[in-house]
Amino acid sequence: MAKSPRIIRIETFQHGEYPKLVFIKIHTDDGLYGIGETPGSPEPVHAFIHADASEYLLGKDASQLDLHWINLAKMAGGMRSRGAEMRALSAIDIALWDLFGKRVGEPMYNVLGGRSREAIKVYATCVGYPFYLNRTEGPGPGSEDYVTQGPYDDQHASMIDPVGLAQNLHAEGFRAMKIWPFSRFAAKTNGQFISLEDVEKGTEPFRLIHEAMGDQMEVAVEMTQSWNLPSAIKIARAVTPYKPMWFEDAVQMDNLDALAQFRATTNIPTIASENVSTRWSFREMFVKQATDICMFDLGWVGGISEAKRIATMAESFGIPIAPHDCVGPIAFMAGVHLNLNATNAFIQETVRSYNATWYRDIVTALPVVENGFASVSDDPGLGLDFTEKFLNSDQLTVRTTEL
Repeated sequence: MAKSPRIIRIETFQHGEYPKLVFIKIHTDDGLYGIGETPGSPEPVHAFIHADASEYLLGKDASQLDLHWINLAKMAGGMRSRGAEMRALSAIDIALWDLFGKRVGEPMYNVLGGRSREAIKVYATCVGYPFYLNRTEGPGPGSEDYVTQGPYDDQHASMIDPVGLAQNLHAEGFRAMKIWPFSRFAAKTNGQFISLEDVEKGTEPFRLIHEAMGDQMEVAVEMTQSWNLPSAIKIARAVTPYKPMWFEDAVQMDNLDALAQFRATTNIPTIASENVSTRWSFREMFVKQATDICMFDLGWVGGISEAKRIATMAESFGIPIAPHDCVGPIAFMAGVHLNLNATNAFIQETVRSYNATWYRDIVTALPVVENGFASVSDDPGLGLDFTEKFLNSDQLTVRTTEL
């Protein structure tokens, strides 16, 4: 019997330019390592990884992915956890899968069960450059005084020139995009009511794009969990004539009955939600018939292990998956690998401003996005590593726990 690879060192990284991201590297005694990431408040994530998780993992066989997942999930506070511990577990799990793929010399999509397709369709989420980073102060996107951050400042463009943005994306090969013009009005009433005037303003980008481009561009409605049920229904009815691709996170995810009620009022697909973690919560969503499309983020849903399980469970309900990416490059790569494998994959989220800028500063490789589809190399594991620029930065803080 071959010697089992033991985990001997766990490192976490925090970079001053990306303060809300935690990166991890897990080393084994055969000289290999895997990497992962998760977003959100970093300190409790670092704390869980270097205390409870490290105490459990160090010295153990790195290949026992399922066993480690379930034991760490119990330590994280239960199977429905959505807190820092589950985010930490997600990063750990991604790193362990990356490590496993490297050890067997296969790309992640093969380790997961092989390709179901050569490439996955993508849509462009229209955010700008400072999202999830050190956000700049001053006028926000859409303001007359806003200073454009670069050629892909898509959130600003979605507010001032939605048709131009859609045409630009179409020229790059995208056939689907996502915007959220209603969310700016939610603060007026804490999401309890939206006026007819604001409904009209929020609907205008969808109307303009549809009138200019017809069915050449699908436009998804991001609702950011900002509205109560009556307001969400009101918004959906206003946008429906322009044939949106879906309504996303229409209500708060803490009441799946309300989400099911919303879904029953519209013939446009409902999608939910990157704000839900673990298969137990998604099972409840599916049983309640609350969504048409399953969205999760590998960086906090429970990693690759849990995303694969949820995808398989969704398939049994006849539901496709559409993984989220608006966070970091490692989770994006993991999501594309999963989509290449999962037979019920529909589409992958991507952000072109991220792919063109800070994602490339962190990792050595990204999925190739061409003509509206994403593909990956056949390099082992996730097929990427941290760049020398990232590892040698004077803004990088490294924490290490060793056997």
